[in-house]
Amino acid sequence: MKKILVLLTLTPLAALAEPQSWSIDPAHSQTTFSVRHMVISTVRGAFQKTSGTVKLDEADPSRSSVEATIDAASIDTRVEQRDGHLRSPDFFDVAKYPNITFHSTKVEKVSAGKLKVTGDLTIHGVTKSVVLDVEGPTEAIKDGKGLRRGLTATTSINRQDYGLKWNKMVEAGPIVGDEVKIEIEAEIVSAG
Repeated sequence: MKKILVLLTLTPLAALAEPQSWSIDPAHSQTTFSVRHMVISTVRGAFQKTSGTVKLDEADPSRSSVEATIDAASIDTRVEQRDGHLRSPDFFDVAKYPNITFHSTKVEKVSAGKLKVTGDLTIHGVTKSVVLDVEGPTEAIKDGKGLRRGLTATTSINRQDYGLKWNKMVEAGPIVGDEVKIEIEAEIVSAG
C-alpha cells in the first residue's frame, strides 16, 4: 500500500518535469538540400555549420521544442564559383542575412519514432511556417561524457517564397528550380 501511495505522490511531479535539453552537435550534424538544375538534373549541396537546441519531453512530445541556426555562408555545393554566387545578393546575401533559423511552434507525435514539427523558418530575412517530418530521435546511447541521440528531419520549400528569386531561362526551362528539398541529419548531445 505504501508503494502505491509513493507512486501516486510522485506521478504529478514527473508530469511537471522540464523537458530534457539537448544540443545539436555541429561536428556530427549536417543540413543538405537538393534543387533541379535546368529541368534535367539535380544539384545537391550542404550547409556545413548547423547548431541549436532540442528540448525533448518523452511523455508529452507537445512540450518539446527546437531552435536551430544554420550559417548561410557555410554553403558547399562542391563548386566554388556556384557557392560564391549563392552567397551573393542574388541568393542568400550572407553579408546581410548571415543565418538561416528555425524556431518550432508545435511538436506532434505521429507514430512510434515519428514526429511532425511545425515552426518558423527564416531565410533571407523572410519568415514562413514549415512542417518538418522527423524520424527519431533514436534511443539514447552513452559516449563516456554523456548521452547522444540521432534524428532526421525533412521538408520542402519554394525558394521564391523566401525572396530567392534569381533565375534565367534556357531552352529547357529555368536554370534553377523553385522547389528545394531539405534534409537535416542531427546528432544531439546531453550531459545527461
